[in-house]
Amino acid sequence: MSDIALHKYLPRLPDIALQEFTEWCVLEQAKTAGFNFTPDNSKLQNLPPQEYIPKLIEQFMKVKPDPIKAGLVAAIAGKEADQHNLSGVAALTDFISIYVKYLVPKDGTTPDQAKALLLEAAQKQCEQLTQIAKKYGVDF
Repeated sequence: MSDIALHKYLPRLPDIALQEFTEWCVLEQAKTAGFNFTPDNSKLQNLPPQEYIPKLIEQFMKVKPDPIKAGLVAAIAGKEADQHNLSGVAALTDFISIYVKYLVPKDGTTPDQAKALLLEAAQKQCEQLTQIAKKYGVDF
């Protein structure tokens, strides 16, 4: 497992930063897992982060190139996110970051390859979250 504990930092970020990180997860990082997701922006325009994030995640969760894997990954990500005891949009951002991270090792044919890909995905998330946090004046 690739435990870079991003969930510890999510509550410290403003909702707009969580929105930006959520967007990066579903629009950029998910491409590594073979998800080419284009949101319906007409349903997202002018929404505050508290409404935008759940609607974006809802749209993204409907994209399932491999429905069996997506279902299993959603269950694993949900269980892990529940253990973090976050609330609000931080909880949603935590779930989707875990979900996308676990989708990434599509090319990992051995356990070691899968672990390496998970670690790389987690490191990219950490780097991105750190950049976004700095943009909003939050240091970890």
